[in-house]
Amino acid sequence: MRRHGKSGPRDRPASALTPGYSVDGHRIAAPPLEAGLYLVSTPIGNLGDTTLRALATLAAADLIACEDTRVTSVLVRHFAITARLVAYHDHNAARQRPKLLAALAGGAAVALVSDAGTPLVSDPGYRLAEEARAAGHRVVPVPGASAVLAALVASGLPTDAFLFAGFLPTKTGARRARLAALAGAPATLIFFESPRRLAATLADMTATLGGERRAAVARELTKVFEEVRRASLAELAASLGSGPPPKGEIVVVVAPPPAAAASLADADAVLVPLLATHSVSAAAAAAAALTGRPRRELYARALRLKAAGDAGER
Repeated sequence: MRRHGKSGPRDRPASALTPGYSVDGHRIAAPPLEAGLYLVSTPIGNLGDTTLRALATLAAADLIACEDTRVTSVLVRHFAITARLVAYHDHNAARQRPKLLAALAGGAAVALVSDAGTPLVSDPGYRLAEEARAAGHRVVPVPGASAVLAALVASGLPTDAFLFAGFLPTKTGARRARLAALAGAPATLIFFESPRRLAATLADMTATLGGERRAAVARELTKVFEEVRRASLAELAASLGSGPPPKGEIVVVVAPPPAAAASLADADAVLVPLLATHSVSAAAAAAAALTGRPRRELYARALRLKAAGDAGER
């Protein structure tokens, strides 16, 4: 266990020699941290989603590496945390990463945060975590808010298997190629998207994945103007394709592709035994669930099969 003020760089005012944080006017001391890189999840909008473990980790860290110090300063000021902030983002990562690795080598506890949500998810933290592990440093996840999971559970779409695909390419051809590669994945698809590209992306999804696929567009999750629109891709493309772009952070969730429908011969093989113990309507419903074929179609076939069976008995 490292000793505060003895190992690892520290740059704190004298009033903050005992690290801590404040919640509802109560000052809470933060236990010391072992040296290592701490991947700390931060709120995606609502500061009330900050975990107590995240606060204790940020307060006790020797420094906090963040995408934008202006964004993270809102969080640390709110909870009266005095740890030093340093910028670490796409544009300075090559220059800052050796400095952060040197701090870890010197026994520091470094907290890594993104502007919102879980670090390493569509941000430059992956390379830092990878090199920290390679150098033998502890890398510790401090879980919490995630726009990916929040959008998934709010979408009303299947959650048993899902695939997070990050941001799609900005150019139409590349975007459609990427969507085509994902089209057959037997999982709910989750994407981040820019508000100004949302209309074009929904149009490409409709053309590539099929307009009948169910989907959801989640906007400003956990914030005052949180909104989740649920409809088919075609309907969402039509409703969001006109007018000014929506404001705020966007997550698009798309249902898995429909299961391949069984042949009519296979459907009949399922219907016949069902008709022996079920009504025509119940047999058709059960067969539709088992085969993927339309219930109305199977109801009509069940009527014919039952009539043929009754005629054969006479």
